[in-house]
Amino acid sequence: MADDAGTSLKGRVSAEEWQARVDCAALYRLVALHGWDDMIFTHISMRVPGPEHHFLINPYGMFFEEITASSLVKVDLDGNIVAPTPYYINPAGFTIHSAIHGAREDALCVIHLHTDAGVGVSAQKDGLLPISQNSLLVTPNLAYHGYEGVALNLDERERLVKDLGDKKLMLLRNHGTLAVGTSAGDAFVGIFFLERACAQQVNALAGGRDTVLIAPDAAQEETRGQSKGLGMVSGLAWPGLLRKLDRHLPGYDS
Repeated sequence: MADDAGTSLKGRVSAEEWQARVDCAALYRLVALHGWDDMIFTHISMRVPGPEHHFLINPYGMFFEEITASSLVKVDLDGNIVAPTPYYINPAGFTIHSAIHGAREDALCVIHLHTDAGVGVSAQKDGLLPISQNSLLVTPNLAYHGYEGVALNLDERERLVKDLGDKKLMLLRNHGTLAVGTSAGDAFVGIFFLERACAQQVNALAGGRDTVLIAPDAAQEETRGQSKGLGMVSGLAWPGLLRKLDRHLPGYDS
């Protein structure tokens, strides 16, 4: 692995791990590009292919727009850094991500954000309302987890996993948003739709709760069925997202 912060790991790790690193670093840059980052806080993780359940997470102290494939830190489910690196990780990020990676075989990628809109909706009593197409598409796959403080208590992992169940999206009450994906593209499309739904709700409620139009029951039911195809679009969106990243914030794949 890297002996210093400037050494590339390309060719020094397996091709499968390198691809996971590139995809994960791309996600960090894409979150920054969309204005969803929270300085050096919040986290994105990607499981490294193999039986060990090792996963990649951001080096604590680095801004999302700076993260590269080589700078990501590889850890195990106990929080041990398993390959040489000059960096260390945020314990709160480890708690959330290790819980999901350890419990869900389909959780190859986990994105957790603290956006204004996401935190805003997570703090609203009724949660995400059926008032936009985006909200209707994500609601069938949306779970909720109550706030317990900064996620430093490892005991919270069991409750987090239980609340998530088999869903792929979550509102962490008074905290933020979360998406689980079978790939980087799958997770990003999920968080994109959830974040858009939250932003649209904040805008709609700016005029007052009584003025908001709830979608008709029949439309909600129709969209529930249509939401099953949401994950299929990630294969179309991901290459375009990488092209956009190459134009506006290149260097993630180094």
